[in-house]
Parts: sequence; C-alpha cells; structure tokens
Amino acid sequence: MYARGRLAGAIMSITLLGGLGAAGLQGTATASEPSQDYLVFYTDGGRAAAQRAVEAAGGTVRARDDKLGYLVVRASDPVKIGADPSVVGVTLDRPVGKAADAPASAGAPAAVTRVADVRKAPGGDPLSDRQWDMKMIGATPTGSYSKARGSHKVLVGVIDTGVDGAHPDIAPNFNRALSRNFVIDQPTDENGKKLDGPCEHKGCKDPADVDDDGHGTHVASTIGSPINGLGVSGVAPDVSLVNLRAGTDSGFFFLKPTMDALEYAADVGVDVVNMSFYVDPWTFNCANNPSDTPRERLEQRAILEGMRRAVKYARAHGVTLVTAIGNSGGDLGKPKADTASPDFPPGAEKKRPVDNTCLNVPAELDGVISVSSVGPSGRKAGYSDYGVEQTDIAAPGGDMFDGGTDLKGATREILAAAPEHVLRAKGLLFADGKPKTASVIRDCQGGKCAYYQYLEGTSMAAPHVTGVAALIIGRFGKPGKGGLQMDPAQVERLLYATAIPKGCPSPRTYRYGTGETQVCEGPAAKNGFFGHGLVDAARAATVSP
Repeated sequence: MYARGRLAGAIMSITLLGGLGAAGLQGTATASEPSQDYLVFYTDGGRAAAQRAVEAAGGTVRARDDKLGYLVVRASDPVKIGADPSVVGVTLDRPVGKAADAPASAGAPAAVTRVADVRKAPGGDPLSDRQWDMKMIGATPTGSYSKARGSHKVLVGVIDTGVDGAHPDIAPNFNRALSRNFVIDQPTDENGKKLDGPCEHKGCKDPADVDDDGHGTHVASTIGSPINGLGVSGVAPDVSLVNLRAGTDSGFFFLKPTMDALEYAADVGVDVVNMSFYVDPWTFNCANNPSDTPRERLEQRAILEGMRRAVKYARAHGVTLVTAIGNSGGDLGKPKADTASPDFPPGAEKKRPVDNTCLNVPAELDGVISVSSVGPSGRKAGYSDYGVEQTDIAAPGGDMFDGGTDLKGATREILAAAPEHVLRAKGLLFADGKPKTASVIRDCQGGKCAYYQYLEGTSMAAPHVTGVAALIIGRFGKPGKGGLQMDPAQVERLLYATAIPKGCPSPRTYRYGTGETQVCEGPAAKNGFFGHGLVDAARAATVSP
C-alpha cells in the first residue's frame, strides 16, 4: 500500500497536506467567497511583510510557526496574499489525500482459518515462518536478531493513520507517553458525504493509541513487533514505537498536522521516522506549471516549501527520515502527464503536462531516504515507482503477481499486525473471530489472541529500512535527547554501505502484468530500480562504524 495521503504500503499511497478545496480550484477569488483558514509561507525574514500582506487582503493572522516559517490566517483572497514578494506559497488548511495501501483480499485463495494451530518457527515467533521478508533481509534468529535488536532508547516515529497501541504484538514496545494524534476526524466532507464517519471520541479526536485504518499498525509491526512468543517479529524488536498520527480515520491527511508531526519528532528526540505516504492533492507538485491556475500554483509551492522546511528541521535535529517511493509504477525522473491531480475534492482531477521539475513529495525531497519495493523473488514489484535520482534503497514490500517462488496469493505479500476492530469493520472476520480470507491470520497463544494481515506496497517496504536504521542507531547512537542520537547522514551512509548491491534485470526493460514498460537505468552500485541495493539487517548488525 502507499498512503496516497493514503498508505504507501499495501498498494496504497498516503497523501498528506492540505489543498485549496473546491473554492480553491478557481483562478481568482469572488466577492461571495467565504473566509477560510490558510497556511501562508513567507520568505526568510519576511514574516512582518507577509502579515501586512494578509491584512491588506482583508485577512487576519490566527497563529504562526516561527520554526517552519508560516502563518495560519483567516482570509478570502489567497491569490492577493500570494502576490506579495514576501510570500512563498499559500494553501488551504484542510484534509487532502489518503492512505494508499490496499489489502490483498481481491483474488486471495480460500481462507485457511487456523487459530492456535499455527506452527512455531524454530527460534522465532509462531508466524515467523510466514515472514519471507525478514528472511530476505537477514532479520532472523541466526541473523541480525543474534547480534542487534535495537534498544528501547531508540525512538521510532510512525507518521501514519495511527498505531493500535493495545495490539498484543505492539503493546510491549509502544511508547504511549510520547505518542500524539495531530488530527481531528471529519464525519463528512464539504459535500455532506461520509468521510471519517461518526466520531468515536469527544471532539472527534481519537486517543494517541488508536488506528481506525490499520495501515499505521501494519507499518509499526514490521518495524518493531517484539519477539514475544506471539505472532510476528519486527526488524528491530526491542525499539520504542511512537505514534505520530497525521491521518484521519478515512486515511486523509492534512498539511499542518504532517508538519506538526515532523516538528514534534524533532523536538522530543525521535531518532527515525517512517513516512509511508505522499502529499496530496497533487501527485506531482509543480512550482510554476502554465496549465495550473494561480491558486493551484500557490498551493503546490506551499506544499513543496512546507515539507522541505519540515524535513530540514527534523533532519537538523537528528531525525533520520525514511519514505515509501510510491505505487504508480512510474519513473519519477521522467514524468510526462499527471491525470490524477488534484485528487481532492473528488472529481477535481484534470490532465496536465508535467516534467522532472515537478516533484512527488516527500519521496523526492532532499534528506529523505526513498524506498522501492521488491517481491519474494527479489524482482522489483511492478507497482513500485522508481528512478535513478529518486530510488535510494530497496526492501521487500510484497508482490501478489511475483510467481518466482513457491509462495502463492496473499502469502507473497507482507504479514504484520492488524487491529481487530478494523478487520471486523471491513467484514474480514466471522462473528466468532475466525478470518474469512487467507489475507488475515489469527494467532492465539497462552489465552491471548492477535490478528495479522497480508498487505503489499512500497508502504510495506519502507518500514524494513526504518527498522534497519533503528538497529544502526541502537548500535552507534550516543546519549542525547529522547535516549540516543545519531547524525542522519551517518545512518544513511551505513544503510547504503550494508545494502546488498542489486543490478538491473537483463533485459533492462521490464513489462508488468498490465502491459506498461519500465526501464531500469544505472549500474549495480546505484540504479533506478534498487538504488544502492537491498537493505540488509544482518550486515547492519555487524558493520563497523
């Protein structure tokens, strides 16, 4: 997926950030246009001038963030504000985007609803024998687990739809004290259609240990499920998991909550953050596309500038940043057309030409490690985006259509923890709790039961890299805020140094099941499909600094 705003794992992409909404799609404001909240990004030293521009346009400043350099304003004419030279970009502060990982229920074989009879893998957890992904990267009892498992002093932030902190295979490593929810759920959208549904908690704000989508829990599990005799094991089974929720129940994300999550991670000493999503409403953000209206250009500039500043701030404070590259199966270095943007509100999409100056965010931002996905045979997953400039490293993310092994159907995907209430809401469980599909597994040990789900996508690949980064920090980090700290540049260097180089396939032209052609460019040391190579936990557990 890949959180399109949605999740980036189970073929879903997580789209964050705010868009201009229906009113914002017009080129100029109208006299009847209502006032709304906007994020106004100003130039270095331009706060006072930007505030004057807001006031001159009849707006008011409601709040400001001096760390990332923007104002939160109430206004009705963002184009007029954006015309001032002190203003870099303007975007509506509202939801736009959703998680992009999709469950593997479609086409899955008949369910095998074994409960407590799953066999225990030698030296591992009961479902370890189903984790081909961990074997691929050496995260096994005879591999990295015997040398390095991370440390509770290593704080791993999961910016996603939330993390089920009560899940039996998450709870032992869940840091509830530091976890935060930066969003308020929206029952309906501006057209009165269901968005998040009825609010479950006061003020429509879920507690910081809730995940009503399942994507974030799956990601967190791959990173750090403990070795505890139940279910699965994560890449770094001894780390602390911090929920930094920036997505609503429906998987939509806001720009401001996303930036807030990154800023908070930096301020409290989080060591590494997983971002399995992309910023909506634009698949490609163009600073000056002639086919876009003045407002659309302002919005995309704001998204680019806001995320660049948030990423720079987090990295400067010791946060290693890992992201899923995306699930559109395209070469991000050679985009030609964007037909899926803006994707919020629904129906606003248009076809527009794009080029390599237009960026997919955060995958193409400096300082972010972008992860492509491979299937169980080691080939690049057809859905995974790629690019010589964009792909930094590869990791197992699953591929339902990878027939290169004896694995079948859903088992070619990534198995990780899933919230029971989400599975019930999606109709994947019988009333007695048994799974209806082979994409869901229930494991019961010692009177305690937990659920797991197979998903695929670059959203599932990224947390493997995040977990290995956590192992490196656990080995070489120095005492600091939050527990341990390590320069992200050094973490990145060791990630690439320990990756297994993987050359382009022969022939380099690759045809996916739907017929599109993908071409791998570059040498084995760094190419568009696999970047610096396949991440390797076992090598990271023994490498010298």
